[in-house]
Amino acid sequence: MKIRIEVDANIKEDEVIIKCKQLNDDVTDIQKALTDILSKKIQIIFYKDNSEYYIPVSKILFFETDESSINAHTVDSIYQVKYKLYELEDILPNNFMRVSKSTILNIDYIYSITKNLTSSSIVKFQNTHKKVYVSRHYYKLLKFKLLEKRR
Repeated sequence: MKIRIEVDANIKEDEVIIKCKQLNDDVTDIQKALTDILSKKIQIIFYKDNSEYYIPVSKILFFETDESSINAHTVDSIYQVKYKLYELEDILPNNFMRVSKSTILNIDYIYSITKNLTSSSIVKFQNTHKKVYVSRHYYKLLKFKLLEKRR
């Protein structure tokens, strides 16, 4: 395996591209390692009552809108954040994805998906009763991302 770094002063944002003949365990491990490194650099302040909390983003199950605020759900608690969902989409690592107009979820915690042909599908999470709805528009993309993660 070769590792090459190209420096280009004209680019606006750093980008890592992995070129491979096929997706194998080594390539997947490199992708996971890079994702872990980047997710540890993301610092979001969470609020509950009159306190600020500094929780690793990796502990968040999902973000959802609740009328005028954005809530972040962990297995056992709910916090508020001072971001809009579209802002979170830009700063969250790859294991987060939008699944409806009002929800971004962490695919690492998905326990099950119950597909509903006529309306939204239901995603349940590990070790909690919490669930979210996936709109039909995002369902195929979510399934693809889950299959990609398994490889």
